[in-house]
Amino acid sequence: MTNPDPVLAGYRASIDNIDAALIHILAERFRITKAVGAYKAENALPPSDPGREEAQIARLRKLAEDAQLDPEFSEKFLRFIIQEVIRHHEQAAEGK
Repeated sequence: MTNPDPVLAGYRASIDNIDAALIHILAERFRITKAVGAYKAENALPPSDPGREEAQIARLRKLAEDAQLDPEFSEKFLRFIIQEVIRHHEQAAEGK
């Protein structure tokens, strides 16, 4: 067995910490969007808001560009999240 590369191990530890933070942030985001879905269902509001979704995508694409992150990737990621949120809101509207 060879000794682990300490530089690589350090990078991997940082990545592991970031991944954990992402999971916690996503969990918090979905807790909030679940409350939004319940509110929409209680108030007979539609599960999706295409105008807001497009505005958010444009805003986050700009943030991605400013952060030197591929805006195409960020848009795909956000659209995936939005689809999941809408699915949850539809389920709340159906009373599931």
